Parts: sequence; structure tokens; C-alpha cells
Amino acid sequence: MPGASGGTARAPVRPAVAVASAPQSYAPRPEDASCLADLGASGARFDRLPDTYAAPGCNKLGTVQLMALAGDRAPLGIANLGPVQCNVAKAFGDWARFGVDRAARQILGSPVAKIETMGSYSCRTVAGSDRLSAHARAEAIDVSGFVLADGRRIVLKRDWQSGDAATREFLRVVHKSACKRFGTVLGPQYNAAHEDHFHLEGTGAKFCR
Repeated sequence: MPGASGGTARAPVRPAVAVASAPQSYAPRPEDASCLADLGASGARFDRLPDTYAAPGCNKLGTVQLMALAGDRAPLGIANLGPVQCNVAKAFGDWARFGVDRAARQILGSPVAKIETMGSYSCRTVAGSDRLSAHARAEAIDVSGFVLADGRRIVLKRDWQSGDAATREFLRVVHKSACKRFGTVLGPQYNAAHEDHFHLEGTGAKFCR
């Protein structure tokens, strides 16, 4: 937050739109207001981030930095997560609480303490193509594992095929649950590039593999 530096100093003028000499825009985005309110009401802990333009097609618009999500009984930690668009953060929070935490308690007998990720924002293309990834717009999260309150750690790369029956069931249930909340969900069944994580992207058109 800008503050007066004393005397008659004025607050710095912030750019209304992004230009080459001003890579960060503080212009208000009305469409973000209700999402931020909903995210706060959900019990998530987060900081709102400034809009940033990094390169052609790469930006962080309407993003937040999540620190913790709400579970039914205790906050859920998050590892390695960077900036993510608010609507994706809200879907992630709802999935974590109603899809992941509850499934863990029902199937594995322990709530989730932390969700491990491989990040969110990254200015890059989709593997094997020249098309920009949803990660280039902070519209996707890659989830690699879960840590339970009883100390157990579930890792997709190891446990999707080789975990015990309950662990395999849990992973398939949370994958199916993600498909109800995100626009695109890719997991180990999709291809070898996703054998170690769930790719959770957007909230629009549905594609689940």
C-alpha cells in the first residue's frame, strides 16, 4: 500500500493500463471483486497480487498467492504454489475441502494436512507444441501429492498404480472430483507427461482424462 512520505508528498500515480514501460498494472478489475470476496469467505488465506505482463501471451492478471485453504476441521497447507488466477484458486479451494479432505477422511481415515504442487504460473508452451500453456496465464495448477494429518504421504507417480487399494481409490476419487470443478483435468491416465501430477486448469469447458 502506498503511503505519504511526509509533508505535501503525493501518492504515486499508478498506470491505468499496462504499457511497455509499466509492466505492472494496478487498474481495478471489476470482474475480480466478487471472486476475491468469495475466496475470502471460503476461509482461504491469500494475498492479492498486482497484474503483471511478462512477455507476449504471458501474464498474471487477477491473481492471488494462496497461503492456506480451509478444511472441514483445520486449515490445509499448500506447497510450492505460485500466483494463480482467482477463479482457479477458488475452484482449487473448493476441491481441496469438499473433494480431497473429505475423501481422505472417508477412504483413508485421516484428514489432509497439505497439498503438494509443482507450481502454477510459468511462461512456457505446452510440451511438444508452440502453443502457450495455461500456466503462462496462471490458469493452471499441477498437483503432485498429498500429506495426511497422520503423516502418510501420497505421491501420484508412485501411488497411482502401485499404492494400496485404498490409496488408489482415493486418487481416483479426487481426480473425478476435480473434473467437476475445473475446465481441464489431466492425470496419469492421459499421457506419460502427466504420470506424476494432476493438471488442473480453468473453470470453463470440460475435458477430463
